[in-house]
Amino acid sequence: MMRIGHGYDIHRFEEIPSKNFITLGGVQISYERGLVAHSDGDVVIHAICDALLGACALGDIGKHFPDTAIENKNKDSREFLRSIMLKVEGLGYAVANVDVSIIAQKPKLAPHILQMQEILSQDLGVSHNQINVKATTNEGLDAVGNCQAIAAHAVALLEKKLA
Repeated sequence: MMRIGHGYDIHRFEEIPSKNFITLGGVQISYERGLVAHSDGDVVIHAICDALLGACALGDIGKHFPDTAIENKNKDSREFLRSIMLKVEGLGYAVANVDVSIIAQKPKLAPHILQMQEILSQDLGVSHNQINVKATTNEGLDAVGNCQAIAAHAVALLEKKLA
């Protein structure tokens, strides 16, 4: 049996004196502004979490890790992902593949894609060739295209593990 889920996340950029980087797919990337978020604002991992939860009909990331909970403040999103993977595995599923699209006008993400795939494959417990991460721009349109925000879409395909 196979199950599919889709996830989406967006965060806005802001001048944050203590943050001259953003975190995407578990990779810290230098940038002049930070992302406004309760946790680390990793839109890639948040979208993957929602895709995994959706595939298992377990709600969304906010249900499991609410932004009103103090213990989630500035939390590394990789912890969310690893916790969700325990739920996925507990239901008897494994990741077949994950496909992520990052939408950002800036910064340039191509130099960081392979490192993101490696980190994500570790946290998902799969081979790096089961994870695809790609980046595109919004051609100067809307908040993302005007460098006010960054977004990500993710699709996760799960397969039932053989007993």
